[in-house]
Amino acid sequence: MSWYKYIKPYLFYFIITPICMLVEVAGEIIMPTLLGQVIDSQANGTLDVRQSLLVMGGIILCAILMMAGGVGGSYFGAKASVNFAADLRQDVFEKVQGFSFANIDKFSTGSLVTRLTNDITQMQNFVNMLLRMAFRAPGMLIMALFMTIRLQPKLSVVFAVTIPLLLICVGSIIVRGFSRFGTVQKKLDSLNSVVQENVTNVRVVKSFVREKKEISKFKKANGDFKEASMSAMNIMIFMSPVTTLIMNITILLIIYLGSSMVLDGLSGEIGMGIGDLSKFVSYANQILFSLMMVSMLLMMSSRALASARRVKELLEEEPDIKDLPDADPRLSVKNGEVEFRNVSFRYYKGSDEKVLDDISLKIPARSVVGIIGSTGCGKTTLVSMISRLYDPDEGEVLVDGRDVKDYTIYNLREGIGMVLQNNTLFSGTIEENLRWGDENATMEEIKAAAHSAQADKFVSSFKDGYSTELDQGGTNVSGGQKQRLCIARALLKRPKVLILDDSTSAVDTATEAQIRSAFKNELSDSTKIIIAQRISSIIDSDMIVVMNEGRISGVGTHDELLKSNQAYQEIYYSQNERKGA
Repeated sequence: MSWYKYIKPYLFYFIITPICMLVEVAGEIIMPTLLGQVIDSQANGTLDVRQSLLVMGGIILCAILMMAGGVGGSYFGAKASVNFAADLRQDVFEKVQGFSFANIDKFSTGSLVTRLTNDITQMQNFVNMLLRMAFRAPGMLIMALFMTIRLQPKLSVVFAVTIPLLLICVGSIIVRGFSRFGTVQKKLDSLNSVVQENVTNVRVVKSFVREKKEISKFKKANGDFKEASMSAMNIMIFMSPVTTLIMNITILLIIYLGSSMVLDGLSGEIGMGIGDLSKFVSYANQILFSLMMVSMLLMMSSRALASARRVKELLEEEPDIKDLPDADPRLSVKNGEVEFRNVSFRYYKGSDEKVLDDISLKIPARSVVGIIGSTGCGKTTLVSMISRLYDPDEGEVLVDGRDVKDYTIYNLREGIGMVLQNNTLFSGTIEENLRWGDENATMEEIKAAAHSAQADKFVSSFKDGYSTELDQGGTNVSGGQKQRLCIARALLKRPKVLILDDSTSAVDTATEAQIRSAFKNELSDSTKIIIAQRISSIIDSDMIVVMNEGRISGVGTHDELLKSNQAYQEIYYSQNERKGA
């Protein structure tokens, strides 16, 4: 991939920033010459009023030039780097939105958060520094070195020793620190994962009184991050002392050797003036300062490159579920007929154990189908394949007689509504959450969907009604209320296939019966697939599918299965015995 994509829209800022910095450099190069003239004229007693005014004017002009260049470079550099990072972050986020569950599991949620935030911020800071220093430091180095050679070639030989020495020291530090910054970012991934998991599930933590355990878990992750950071910093902390030491030694040598040349000049021999020595020292400082800027840039580059590599991994990751080249963009779900043909699936592709094993099942359009079975038997995985949240390893999944891969993912999922086991609401108002089903729905349609899902009554009891703000994850409503809001959201979508994955487990049986009645009346032309633990939730279904250890052990109506299917009988009688007890 090419990073130029994120530079091109802001090419003007990327060009003007170095130009501004070169203007500042020009001012810095001219300033010592003007000051040297003042010192030499004062020492020789030749400074007059007119010359003083001219020199002062030149110094003021240089100061203004440097200020304009510095401010302009900072402003345009910030514009370039911030826009670069914003576009990059947007593309990475859009890329992540296209990931399948398998892609997300590969990186982990904490790592994705770190890459979208901290890693891109590291790149942003480096781009800003690069634009301001990449031309400024070399420009100052070359121009100042030229001026010193022009002033006193013999004295300039000092740099032939100190500059290579400085570069060798800085280079060795950078090389040793580079790999350590990659480790720092990985430890930050782990720290973010611990924080996210704890904050998201804080109610569970408190209900099980696991605060001390979570604090200990965070302490370990935080300690690992600290140790990784210190390991990297222990290398980098030598940067400033080493460069400062070499700079000071260089200046001392220049003053020592230069003062002898000044004395030679005062005694009438070939040497240099006090003003020239002042200029030479100023240029020497500029040379050494530019080298320090380069070392800082290299230090930042080691961390930024580690971050860039991690961001690049995301951008180059190919979703394992995506539109096929021959997917028909005109194809959409019309009737809602679903069929599984010899479907098998493994979560771990190298494993012999199948989550689903040779599943064949046909679900007629507009029918009500219940799926029941023991925990972990593959019910959720099976229905997830209808909307291509997973693709089968073997076999086919068809909707309306067409392989789901013939549809674009957007058109396929647009025709399917899902209420998953883990009901999720987002921060925002209740109305905004319900509009996920249909963003153009009228308020009357929203209320009708909520009424069908038995949610309108409790929403209306809130002070702000449908404008009530929900916390992230809907944590300020009960489990049953959350389920009903998620059902209302799915109803508002009016899908051709509605999948309810144990989505009424937190509501009472009377409310559940009312919701099922609403499905029958409001979505009579939709196929309804209901995964349930309670037989009462699916007893009236047109067809009930019994699953056991990744296979279908029986298909039929309630009465048929009660007569012929042992697994169904065990579930039915165990539930009714509990009721009798």
